[in-house]
Amino acid sequence: MTIEININCDLGEKSKHHSNKNDPKLLEIVNSANIACGFHAGDEESMNDVIEISKNNGVSIGAHPSFNDPENFGRKRINLGEKEINKLLIDQYEILQTIAEKHAEKVTHIKPHGALNNMACEDIDLATIIAKSIYDIDKSLIYLVPTGSKMEEAAKKFNMKIACEIFADRNYEDDGNLVSRKKPNALITDAHVAKTHVLSMIENQALNCHSGKQIPCEIDSVCIHGDNDSSLATAIAVKENLANNGLKLKTLNNMRKFT
Repeated sequence: MTIEININCDLGEKSKHHSNKNDPKLLEIVNSANIACGFHAGDEESMNDVIEISKNNGVSIGAHPSFNDPENFGRKRINLGEKEINKLLIDQYEILQTIAEKHAEKVTHIKPHGALNNMACEDIDLATIIAKSIYDIDKSLIYLVPTGSKMEEAAKKFNMKIACEIFADRNYEDDGNLVSRKKPNALITDAHVAKTHVLSMIENQALNCHSGKQIPCEIDSVCIHGDNDSSLATAIAVKENLANNGLKLKTLNNMRKFT
């Protein structure tokens, strides 16, 4: 049976920290878009643009909710209570879903952004709050989570539709978490290195840690961050390499495991 894989990308992140000039080109390459909902980046115009281009390219759309912290691009850790986390997720999903409906489209997945995502990867209580909130919003939503994380563990308690992702352009620590962006080896900016990194992980169903350690895991999707200068070259290289090695590229909502 042909192995299916998805390529997702964080898009619509227009802000003082980041240009979204590559969004149209990236949307010709990726299968699924995680769209900033205005809390860390983006606005109604950018959401409209990404949804319209996604529809034209057959790209599935998802919400990319974050802490309400545009000043720090959603990358500052903020401690909130359960009700506040729940409201953050509902509000951002509804913002995007309302715009999607104007294009006769539907939000089919959710992927938390930045510090919210990183904190939930390490904290089972926060991960459980997020998973339950998404499950309660719409049980048909696909929850896109970093593979092997507390987020995956929590989501499995709710029998959710879970897509496990790896990162094409990030290095991993030995505990399976991403190397902090504060460290010089956090990012992979060489497209050739990225495509080799990705194919190896998918073929071995294991994370490649920066130390050389491998951690067995499930992999459904490959994330390419849209806010790196090398994003476009990485996306092209990864897609071509996966296709050339016989993998079938699909939108999240059309993957065999979700249909």
